[in-house]
Amino acid sequence: MLAGCIPVFFHPGSAYTQYTWHLPKNFSTYSVFIPEDDIRKRNGSIEELLSQIPPEQVQIMRENVINLIPQLIYADPRSKLETLKDAFDVAVQAVIDKVTRLRKNIIQGRTEYDNFVEENSWKYALLEDGQREAGWHEWDPFFSKPKGESSGDSSTGSSAEAAKNSWKNEQRDQK
Repeated sequence: MLAGCIPVFFHPGSAYTQYTWHLPKNFSTYSVFIPEDDIRKRNGSIEELLSQIPPEQVQIMRENVINLIPQLIYADPRSKLETLKDAFDVAVQAVIDKVTRLRKNIIQGRTEYDNFVEENSWKYALLEDGQREAGWHEWDPFFSKPKGESSGDSSTGSSAEAAKNSWKNEQRDQK
Protein backbone atom coordinates (compact mmCIF):
# COMPACT_ATOMS: atom_id res chain seq x y z
CA MET A 1 0.00 0.00 0.00
CA LEU A 2 2.87 2.36 0.76
CA ALA A 3 4.00 1.93 -2.84
CA GLY A 4 0.51 2.73 -4.15
CA CYS A 5 -0.44 -0.89 -4.83
CA ILE A 6 -3.98 -2.08 -4.29
CA PRO A 7 -3.85 -4.77 -1.59
CA VAL A 8 -5.55 -8.14 -2.03
CA PHE A 9 -6.66 -9.76 1.21
CA PHE A 10 -7.83 -13.32 1.77
CA HIS A 11 -9.08 -12.91 5.34
CA PRO A 12 -10.74 -9.83 6.91
CA GLY A 13 -8.41 -10.20 9.91
CA SER A 14 -5.44 -9.34 7.70
CA ALA A 15 -6.31 -5.64 7.73
CA TYR A 16 -9.98 -4.72 7.97
CA THR A 17 -10.42 -5.64 11.64
CA GLN A 18 -6.84 -4.84 12.74
CA TYR A 19 -6.33 -1.36 11.33
CA THR A 20 -9.74 0.21 11.92
CA TRP A 21 -8.16 3.51 12.96
CA HIS A 22 -6.09 3.78 9.80
CA LEU A 23 -8.24 2.22 7.08
CA PRO A 24 -11.75 3.20 5.94
CA LYS A 25 -14.62 0.86 6.77
CA ASN A 26 -15.59 0.68 3.10
CA PHE A 27 -12.74 -1.69 2.20
CA SER A 28 -13.86 -2.21 -1.39
CA THR A 29 -12.83 1.37 -2.22
CA TYR A 30 -9.12 0.64 -1.67
CA SER A 31 -8.65 -3.14 -1.65
CA VAL A 32 -9.79 -6.44 -3.07
CA PHE A 33 -11.15 -9.16 -0.81
CA ILE A 34 -11.07 -12.76 -2.04
CA PRO A 35 -12.12 -15.30 0.60
CA GLU A 36 -9.34 -17.85 1.01
CA ASP A 37 -11.85 -20.70 0.66
CA ASP A 38 -12.66 -19.52 -2.87
CA ILE A 39 -9.04 -20.09 -3.81
CA ARG A 40 -8.68 -23.35 -1.90
CA LYS A 41 -11.85 -24.76 -3.48
CA ARG A 42 -10.63 -23.62 -6.89
CA ASN A 43 -13.63 -21.32 -7.49
CA GLY A 44 -11.26 -19.28 -9.61
CA SER A 45 -7.67 -18.20 -9.74
CA ILE A 46 -6.48 -14.99 -8.15
CA GLU A 47 -5.36 -13.65 -11.53
CA GLU A 48 -8.72 -14.51 -13.07
CA LEU A 49 -10.65 -12.74 -10.32
CA LEU A 50 -8.42 -9.66 -10.43
CA SER A 51 -8.64 -9.40 -14.21
CA GLN A 52 -12.43 -9.00 -13.89
CA ILE A 53 -12.05 -5.62 -12.16
CA PRO A 54 -12.67 -2.83 -14.70
CA PRO A 55 -9.65 -0.55 -15.37
CA GLU A 56 -11.64 2.53 -14.30
CA GLN A 57 -12.32 0.94 -10.92
CA VAL A 58 -8.66 -0.03 -10.57
CA GLN A 59 -7.66 3.59 -11.21
CA ILE A 60 -10.09 4.88 -8.55
CA MET A 61 -8.90 2.26 -6.05
CA ARG A 62 -5.26 3.14 -6.72
CA GLU A 63 -5.99 6.85 -6.14
CA ASN A 64 -7.74 5.93 -2.86
CA VAL A 65 -4.71 3.88 -1.77
CA ILE A 66 -2.36 6.76 -2.60
CA ASN A 67 -4.57 9.11 -0.54
CA LEU A 68 -4.31 6.70 2.41
CA ILE A 69 -0.50 6.61 2.43
CA PRO A 70 0.08 9.59 4.77
CA GLN A 71 -2.05 8.06 7.54
CA LEU A 72 -0.30 4.69 7.17
CA ILE A 73 3.26 5.92 7.65
CA TYR A 74 5.07 7.24 10.69
CA ALA A 75 6.54 10.47 9.41
CA ASP A 76 9.85 11.87 10.57
CA PRO A 77 8.90 14.74 12.89
CA ARG A 78 11.30 16.97 10.93
CA SER A 79 9.39 16.28 7.69
CA LYS A 80 6.96 18.63 6.02
CA LEU A 81 3.79 16.64 6.83
CA GLU A 82 2.36 19.37 9.07
CA THR A 83 -0.87 19.53 7.09
CA LEU A 84 -1.32 15.75 6.85
CA LYS A 85 -2.03 13.33 9.67
CA ASP A 86 0.45 10.46 9.84
CA ALA A 87 -0.14 7.06 11.52
CA PHE A 88 0.91 8.45 14.90
CA ASP A 89 -1.53 11.37 14.66
CA VAL A 90 -4.33 9.00 13.63
CA ALA A 91 -3.62 6.61 16.52
CA VAL A 92 -3.36 9.38 19.13
CA GLN A 93 -6.62 10.96 17.92
CA ALA A 94 -8.36 7.57 18.05
CA VAL A 95 -7.20 7.02 21.65
CA ILE A 96 -8.35 10.52 22.64
CA ASP A 97 -11.74 9.87 21.01
CA LYS A 98 -12.05 6.53 22.81
CA VAL A 99 -11.19 8.02 26.22
CA THR A 100 -13.60 10.91 25.62
CA ARG A 101 -16.37 8.45 24.68
CA LEU A 102 -15.66 6.27 27.73
CA ARG A 103 -15.67 9.27 30.09
CA LYS A 104 -18.94 10.50 28.61
CA ASN A 105 -20.48 7.04 29.09
CA ILE A 106 -19.24 6.86 32.70
CA ILE A 107 -20.78 10.27 33.43
CA GLN A 108 -24.04 9.09 31.86
CA GLY A 109 -23.87 5.85 33.85
CA ARG A 110 -23.78 3.47 30.92
CA THR A 111 -21.37 1.11 29.24
CA GLU A 112 -20.00 1.69 25.77
CA TYR A 113 -21.64 -1.40 24.30
CA ASP A 114 -24.71 -3.41 25.23
CA ASN A 115 -24.08 -7.10 25.93
CA PHE A 116 -20.34 -6.93 25.25
CA VAL A 117 -18.93 -10.32 24.27
CA GLU A 118 -15.13 -10.62 24.12
CA GLU A 119 -15.32 -13.21 21.34
CA ASN A 120 -16.96 -10.57 19.15
CA SER A 121 -14.51 -7.80 20.06
CA TRP A 122 -13.36 -7.50 16.44
CA LYS A 123 -16.86 -6.28 15.51
CA TYR A 124 -17.10 -3.29 17.83
CA ALA A 125 -14.74 -1.03 15.88
CA LEU A 126 -16.84 -1.72 12.78
CA LEU A 127 -20.11 -0.50 14.33
CA GLU A 128 -21.67 2.65 12.97
CA ASP A 129 -21.84 5.76 15.18
CA GLY A 130 -24.51 5.31 17.82
CA GLN A 131 -24.76 1.56 17.30
CA ARG A 132 -24.26 -0.18 20.67
CA GLU A 133 -24.65 -3.86 19.97
CA ALA A 134 -22.73 -6.16 17.64
CA GLY A 135 -25.06 -8.54 15.87
CA TRP A 136 -24.44 -10.85 12.95
CA HIS A 137 -21.73 -9.73 10.54
CA GLU A 138 -20.82 -10.99 7.07
CA TRP A 139 -17.35 -11.88 8.38
CA ASP A 140 -18.63 -14.08 11.24
CA PRO A 141 -17.69 -17.30 9.40
CA PHE A 142 -14.06 -16.13 9.25
CA PHE A 143 -13.83 -15.67 13.01
CA SER A 144 -16.15 -18.36 14.35
CA LYS A 145 -14.92 -21.69 15.61
CA PRO A 146 -16.12 -24.66 13.57
CA LYS A 147 -19.16 -26.44 14.99
CA GLY A 148 -18.24 -29.18 17.42
CA GLU A 149 -14.99 -27.52 18.47
CA SER A 150 -14.67 -27.39 22.23
CA SER A 151 -14.82 -23.96 23.81
CA GLY A 152 -12.87 -25.16 26.80
CA ASP A 153 -15.96 -25.25 28.99
CA SER A 154 -18.37 -28.07 28.25
CA SER A 155 -21.01 -26.62 30.59
CA THR A 156 -21.83 -23.83 28.12
CA GLY A 157 -23.47 -24.16 24.75
CA SER A 158 -21.10 -21.93 22.84
CA SER A 159 -17.84 -20.08 23.10
CA ALA A 160 -19.82 -16.82 23.03
CA GLU A 161 -21.73 -18.03 26.09
CA ALA A 162 -18.45 -18.95 27.77
CA ALA A 163 -17.14 -15.44 27.06
CA LYS A 164 -20.28 -13.90 28.58
CA ASN A 165 -19.94 -16.10 31.67
CA SER A 166 -16.25 -15.24 31.97
CA TRP A 167 -17.08 -11.53 31.84
CA LYS A 168 -19.84 -11.94 34.45
CA ASN A 169 -17.49 -13.90 36.74
CA GLU A 170 -14.79 -11.26 36.37
CA GLN A 171 -17.24 -8.49 37.24
CA ARG A 172 -18.55 -10.47 40.23
CA ASP A 173 -14.99 -11.10 41.47
CA GLN A 174 -14.23 -7.38 41.36
CA LYS A 175 -17.16 -6.54 43.69
